Amino acid sequence: MNTKSGIRVAITGMDTICGLGHNLKEVWGGLLEGKSGISLIENHDVTNLPVHIAGEVKNFSLAEDILPPNEAKRFDRFLHFALHSAINAWMDSGLKSQNPYRPDNIGCIMGVGMGGFPEIEKTYRTFLEKGARRVTPFFIPSLIPNMASGLISITLGTTGINYSLSSACASAGHAISAAYNEIIAGRQDVMVTGGAESVICDLPIAGFASMKALSRRNDDPTHASRPFDLNRDGFVMGEGAGLLILENLDKAQARGAKIYAEIVGCGSSSDAYHITAPHPEGIGASQCMLDSIKNAQINLEEIGYVNAHGTSTPLGDIGETKALKATFGTHAKKIQISSTKSMTGHLLGAAGGLETIVCAMALYEGALPPTINLETPDPECDLDYIPNTARKVQVEYALNNSFGFGGTNSSLILKRFC
Repeated sequence: MNTKSGIRVAITGMDTICGLGHNLKEVWGGLLEGKSGISLIENHDVTNLPVHIAGEVKNFSLAEDILPPNEAKRFDRFLHFALHSAINAWMDSGLKSQNPYRPDNIGCIMGVGMGGFPEIEKTYRTFLEKGARRVTPFFIPSLIPNMASGLISITLGTTGINYSLSSACASAGHAISAAYNEIIAGRQDVMVTGGAESVICDLPIAGFASMKALSRRNDDPTHASRPFDLNRDGFVMGEGAGLLILENLDKAQARGAKIYAEIVGCGSSSDAYHITAPHPEGIGASQCMLDSIKNAQINLEEIGYVNAHGTSTPLGDIGETKALKATFGTHAKKIQISSTKSMTGHLLGAAGGLETIVCAMALYEGALPPTINLETPDPECDLDYIPNTARKVQVEYALNNSFGFGGTNSSLILKRFC
């Protein structure tokens, strides 16, 4: 894409954490293997809840060289994930050892859908049992969504733009779009961006379950998330983070940086239809994809892979299929599409961070992860959803979709760097 400024945007560092693993290597390897990261919930007592499964991160504690334990305990789990992946992505970019940029030319924009619900629940119990005086002064800083970008900025010493945004399950997609726009506008040279989320606790589970949004396959966790399958019964909650380092391409090349892919376009739209249900014909989602393609200045036929929003809900998967057909016409049948939520669960506000990383790795390694558990395709979801087995295929452009409650939509387009 030739932006008005002539600036191109490279992805030079990435890291992620989710139910499949604690770093990019583990997660990407699990995705290509078609491995499920969904299991029975262990870190929270779910005895009185209707749903007992999630894409839960196991055996994780934040490294002491990032935050000492006495400081780490002050912050909610989503902030631990954000810091963990941000530091690893920063190291992956090479900027930890060789950083030619002024601190004010480096910014951070994060997407967080719900913030620190576990901390809210824990502190409310303390309040009820022991009174207001026992509420920690770190309660508010621990749970507010913008602390994700704030802590990253403090830890890395960056003094450029710093904020978090919340647009439900499109949060990380919108954050990456905003970060991309900061670079092409010439306001920042480097952006730390993505999303983080961790709400595997009482109220979010109960709330989503009461909406009949969650899968009830408690006796079969690894097969519970099954996007585009006829027998899907809802999404599976996940948790984690996905962080990327975006950089002015010319300046990244000048310092000899590794380049995974370029971000070349983004789009946003609103369904203007319903507070939680997607538009049945996918009109808003299609508009979003078309806007991203127009922004990237490419032809529809150049898109070779789509990482679908694909949550495994009965309405959502049909709506996205219709949106893809409306967007691509006859080319829709030729595009290879997958929902990696079949393996990771739905990371909510962090989903777009992880799934943009998936698109970058697909372009970088020439491999497309599958949609697992796609055993009986829904006749209304009749596109190529890469069922059950990864493919070794090189594509030039990938598109990532993230859609959220309130009818908010985000699409990003990545290009293979060569």
